[in-house]
Parts: sequence; structure tokens; C-alpha cells
Amino acid sequence: MEERTQNAKTGDFYGLGIAPVLLEIVKKLHFTTPTPIQVKAIPIACEGKDVVGIAQTGTGKTLAFGIPMIQRLMQIKKRGLVVLPTRELAIQVDESLRRVGNSLGLKTAVLIGGTSIRPQITALMRRPHIIIATPGRLIDHLQQRTVRLDDVAIAVLDEADRMLDMGFFPQIQTILQALPKDRQTMLFSATMPSEIMRLAASYMKLPVRIEVAPTGTTVEKVTQELFIVERAQKIALLAKLLETYRGPAIVFARTKHGASKIMKQIRSLGVNASDIHSNKSLSQRKEALEGFKSGKYRVLVATDIASRGIDVIGIELVVNYDLPSTSGDYVHRIGRTARAGAKGHAITFALPNEYREIRDIERLIRKPLPVSRLPELPHITLPSEPFRPAWRPQKRAWGHAGSRFQNRRANSRVRSR
Repeated sequence: MEERTQNAKTGDFYGLGIAPVLLEIVKKLHFTTPTPIQVKAIPIACEGKDVVGIAQTGTGKTLAFGIPMIQRLMQIKKRGLVVLPTRELAIQVDESLRRVGNSLGLKTAVLIGGTSIRPQITALMRRPHIIIATPGRLIDHLQQRTVRLDDVAIAVLDEADRMLDMGFFPQIQTILQALPKDRQTMLFSATMPSEIMRLAASYMKLPVRIEVAPTGTTVEKVTQELFIVERAQKIALLAKLLETYRGPAIVFARTKHGASKIMKQIRSLGVNASDIHSNKSLSQRKEALEGFKSGKYRVLVATDIASRGIDVIGIELVVNYDLPSTSGDYVHRIGRTARAGAKGHAITFALPNEYREIRDIERLIRKPLPVSRLPELPHITLPSEPFRPAWRPQKRAWGHAGSRFQNRRANSRVRSR
């Protein structure tokens, strides 16, 4: 791939190759200073070149591909396609694109699971300029022949690494094969695993690679903290943190059942909370997210499958109640805070036997997570639950409050030198 190395201007949106009519719209929407990914991607995308953009979450990738897509579709009179991993993200991208293109008569269709397919077919019959879709539902439409992609001139794969993590690689290949070969393709991702490199090599034409932050770079103004805590102490530690941090918070769980359980425990503490995961219907997920945005819910408990659709400014705290299944998801989780230049804090709970998972995260972000000593924890009385077999703790690898963990981490670094 061609590497983009030139220094770009960072003053305003002028000089990026944007048409005057779109510059006026951008000005009316009060977008004054472009982000680094927008500065680098917009001029190249406006020229019709293929783009691979690597940028951490919350850096303005939607406008980086949205403005050039709308501009080029006005010129070539064909259609655009945006494929992304989650329903929430699809809805948010649709809202952003319509904000820019509404006065230009832009029509969109959102094809996502969890909703009736009939309104989506009706939207497709209106000949939308841009289709925004999740892979599974788009494949459904292709199989039912309710959509054709032979007139798509611009295709965007957004959050590509997350789509691969969710097992969408075969669907992505099917979608790309259904597109015309003569097209512009843009791929955006926060990390760059080898599968994405192969995808770019197979389905893109000499893409320009734009990297505004190395893979694994965390949000600039987020501070990070690690607690080594026994499983039975987690809810008490969370209660203590919610007393300390009074602003909006997101708590991440690894499983759907875990998210629902944690949400109920938080409510038992007298804190308004809701949960968002794939077992929830689209209307339930929308209600939870809108309630979180409006302040109805102070805490939102989420799984990783829903994390990338949470684009809310002003989140004070992210808590990794459970470690993510992959180290890359850690970067995306903590990227929910410190958005749009604001500050934020991310706290991670780790069991004494999760040393390796923490080391994987530290290697990815290229710095150690500072370990904090457990504070004095309150006694928490939780509502009784149905009987389940007792959990058998594994052999402890770190030690109480992380003291043995810190010694082990220091010894491992000495050995690696």
C-alpha cells in the first residue's frame, strides 16, 4: 500500500477538496476544525482513490468518508454502501450522513437486524442514494433479491476489525464479490489485523494507507487504572467507584447474562441503570441508549457487541467489570470516554488469575496499567438469586491487591531484556 506521509493542514475544512455547497453545510453544522483522520482522508477520498484509514475510535471517521461519498455521488449519480458491525452504529452513521445531505435531497436506507424487513424493502424501492447496513441483514436482502449492488460506486467498510472479531469475514467477502469491480472502496479500522491486510490486498486498488495513530493507541485524554480484585468483591468495588465518580458511566461485561445481572445489582444500589446487548430488541437498545444520553440512566451496562454503537459525549467513567475477550476490545471500550477532546477515566477489574490477559493489553497499548490498592469496601447485601453451583476459584497467580502481580511483572521485564 502507498503510505501517506505528507503533513496536512489542521486549520479548517477549506483546502480539503470539498465542494462549496458542502462547505456551507459543514459551516452551518458548526464543524469548524477537522480531526486528523478527516484532514488526511477527505482530500484522497474526494479524488476517488481507495483508502485504508487507521484511527482510534471517536476520531470523526464518519465525516471522513461521509463528506467525500456524498460529494462524489452528487457527481456520478450512482449509489453508496456503508457496511458496519452493529445496529446502533448503523443508525448513528445514518443520522450523521442525513445531517450533511438532508438539504441536498439525500435519501438513505438502513438495513439492520432486529426490525421488520418490510419497511426496509419499502425504503429500497425509493432508490436511496446510500445504503447503510449490517452484514447479516444485507446478505438476507441479497438472498431475497430485494437489493442489488451492481450500481454501487462507493463502498465503505467501517469498524472493519470489529466485523472480523464478530465472525463476519465470510459475509464481507460475499458482499464485496457482489459489488462492481469498478468502484471506490474505503476501509476504516482502529486496529489492523492480518485479515484486514489480506482483505485490502484482494478487493482494493492500490489503496492509500492513512494512519493517524499506531494500532492499539488509546484515546489521548483518558487515564487508566487497574484493580486486582476477587470476583466476590467486584460489586462492592463498583459501588465504591459509583460513589466517587458521580457522572455518567459505562460498565462492560463479557456476557449477555452478566450484563443483565450487573445491571440489576447496580439498580439494587439505588443507581438508575440499564443494559444493552444482543438479546435486547432494537427498540429496547434504543430506549436504553436514549435514556443514557438524556440522563434517565446514569449507568449503562454493555457487552462488546454493542460497545461500538455507543457514541455519547460526556461519559466520565468506563469500568471493565470483566476483561474483554480480546485485547483489541480494551481499546474500543475505553474509547467510549474522553471523546471529542474531553477527559475521561477507565478502570479495569482483573481477577488474580488473569495476569496473561492484562499483559496482552499492555503489549497492545505499549504501556503498563497502573495498579491501585483496593479501598475499604462497603458491605453489599444483594437480592437473593436462584441457586447455582458454587464457583470454584482457580489457583491465584498474583496475590492480594496486586502486590505479587507487580513483582511478577517486574521480573518478567528483567527476563525480557
